[in-house]
Amino acid sequence: MWRRECPRPRQEPLDKRNHAASPTPVADGKHVYVFFPDFGLVSYDFDGVERWRTPLGPFTNLYGMGASPVLAGDKVVLMCDQAGGSFITGLDAASGRVVWKTARPEAVSGHSTPVIFQPRDGPLQVLGPGSFRMDAYSAATGESLWWVRGLASEMKSVPVLGGDTVYINGYNLPENDPGRQVAVPPFADMLAKHDADKNGRLSAAEMPDQRMKNLLPYLDLDRDGSLDETDWKMYVAAMAAENGLLAIRAGGRGDVTATHVKWKYQRSIPQLPSTLLYRGVMYMINDGGVLTTLDPATGTAHKQARLRGVADRYYASPVAGDGKVYIASHTGVVAVLKAGPDQELLAANELDDEIYATPAIADGRLFVRTRSALFCFAVGRASASLRGDRLEPTPRVP
Repeated sequence: MWRRECPRPRQEPLDKRNHAASPTPVADGKHVYVFFPDFGLVSYDFDGVERWRTPLGPFTNLYGMGASPVLAGDKVVLMCDQAGGSFITGLDAASGRVVWKTARPEAVSGHSTPVIFQPRDGPLQVLGPGSFRMDAYSAATGESLWWVRGLASEMKSVPVLGGDTVYINGYNLPENDPGRQVAVPPFADMLAKHDADKNGRLSAAEMPDQRMKNLLPYLDLDRDGSLDETDWKMYVAAMAAENGLLAIRAGGRGDVTATHVKWKYQRSIPQLPSTLLYRGVMYMINDGGVLTTLDPATGTAHKQARLRGVADRYYASPVAGDGKVYIASHTGVVAVLKAGPDQELLAANELDDEIYATPAIADGRLFVRTRSALFCFAVGRASASLRGDRLEPTPRVP
């Protein structure tokens, strides 16, 4: 119907799994808002007419940016976590004017998209997970109202809401699993042993082993090629954090960690896919294909097994509709499960293309984006995939 290209005044570094247009647009039925990390935020109407543009950045994220904008009342909210200067901002949806901008000093890297929470009594809130903590911001002012600690150091997943309970999963390294934490020596001890040029920093040549040399790009927050005490403190905190899925009672004021964490589950936690809550069951697929179904009230696992009985990679999150759960693998297999704790597999549909994006469901249709195509599946009506300008029939899922 129409196609528009955003200005691209710069090209920031990207992980090979990322893309300059990774963030998902958000729409309100009349307008669409999209974040291009190499430029900023742009809004169009549904006819493709540009309404406004607001430049943002440049950004310093080793992987490139990945969070998507969300709508919170009359605001477009965007969270930008990076090596330094992380922030969350709310823009006027009508004009693109920045209404508020709140610093996130503990967040150093991440790709989580926030979600909107409407308390039973009180103002609209934005739940933004980041390094070590999740904050609930006022959608009107950007003030951090309450927060919970105990998250991983690098967050990618999206919070899931079930009533007044928030579920959020975070995973950084295998060494962040409980019982596998690695003790990090004090920075002063490292300098005494390895700071050959006595400049108070540790360069790549001064790293004690290859593992530390490999970690340097991830720990070097100011990108000067060496580690100072600030970088090392973040490293200590990152290694002390634990992987896990947390259930949190939303609300309160200030730090509510001690009173609002209902339970924590810490086996086979995903790094990238978010959880799914559907018909009283929580579904969690980790990056290696281990599917866990849990009781959302208690965190008790119903079943844990490898999906389809085979090893695969997973970047997309599970989605559900019509009593079925759909889980798309990196190799292009869309597994269809009967909703419930038993993980009953109904079908495994091969699309013969890589899948990174989470499928979307609307108006009885399932939309699946592969690397080269957009598929639309439906029951009892014409289905088609769009490849360039050509329409082709596609198989239907149960």
